[in-house]
Amino acid sequence: MASPSLLDVEQRNRLPTLYEVLSRRTLAPVDLFSFYIYMRDQQRSVDYLDFWLDVSQHMSLCRHYVRELRRSVLVATPELEKAESKGSSAAVLDNMDTMGDIPLVEAGPSNTRNDLPDEKHADQRLSAFLRLDGHNTNGNSTEASHETYNHERSASDEQARESSETQNDSNSPGHTVARADIRASAEKVLYTYLLPGAEREIVLPDEMVSTIINLVEDDGRDDPEVFDPAKDYVFQAMERDAFPGFLQAKALGNLVPLSIVFRLALALISFGGGFWGAFYVVLRPKPRHIRCWIILPFVVAVYFIITYQYKLDPVMALLGYSEYTFMNWAPIREPYVRKLLNKRSTSVLFIGAFIAAALSVLFIFVPGTSL
Repeated sequence: MASPSLLDVEQRNRLPTLYEVLSRRTLAPVDLFSFYIYMRDQQRSVDYLDFWLDVSQHMSLCRHYVRELRRSVLVATPELEKAESKGSSAAVLDNMDTMGDIPLVEAGPSNTRNDLPDEKHADQRLSAFLRLDGHNTNGNSTEASHETYNHERSASDEQARESSETQNDSNSPGHTVARADIRASAEKVLYTYLLPGAEREIVLPDEMVSTIINLVEDDGRDDPEVFDPAKDYVFQAMERDAFPGFLQAKALGNLVPLSIVFRLALALISFGGGFWGAFYVVLRPKPRHIRCWIILPFVVAVYFIITYQYKLDPVMALLGYSEYTFMNWAPIREPYVRKLLNKRSTSVLFIGAFIAAALSVLFIFVPGTSL
């Protein structure tokens, strides 16, 4: 899918939703790549996100298959032959007329598509056609249509148009999609995530898993609607359990947990050194110009303690950077997030400056005492 429109991003004067992140309509640090790293490193549940992405890829594969099949049949079959043809070829053509051109958009959860009637109906027609095509007694009819199309399409303008569409669509598989590819994709999702004891088994209700297994293995179905209940369940789980923490970590802060702990350690060390120096200059009455040096450890200590407390490095945020892994920084490109972090960083710096000034003044101006 193409990168999100800059105008759309700038007009979104709010935090993004999970659907927008999964649909690749956001920019760093609240993009899909950052969410993937968050699910992998902090939630330890990246298998759920991978399941979502694989099911979405399965949906895209089905759409490409139907779109290519429709084009191949329309090009390879003249109108008169189409009207007079009988048997499975006629059934394929009749169903193609009702399908229309399948939009190649990012697959979303079915509960989100309920708000988009056109997309919902298109997905229902897509699944219905794939079920009919899968149960067709002449299983080679669609493959024959693809072969006829591949041999007869010789016009250079048609080839150029197909090549251009493939290059402009990041979801394109880069090759002609066969029905066997759809079946293999459905089985991959089933065997990787859903079967008991699978390599990356995810926790879903037993009844839901049993239903999907029966539909794929016993009924031979591979249309996208088979996985809709599991996909919705995973979406709701991520939206409820993982996404709020992701927004808090990336939209209200810019540090990863390891960096936060590291800064706490530095803050404690700096505080120890600052208090040792402060008591030294007080108990050994030193002039005030000497005592002023205790400002340095207190500033360092307070800076690291506020970055720990707020999970935010205000200087790096003002410079426009967010940490996605330990000591690896990336530019903040989402306009609303950058504006939010700039405001929060300014407030945090004022709080830190006040605390550091209070500690420094206390030990600079307190009367000295000789031991």
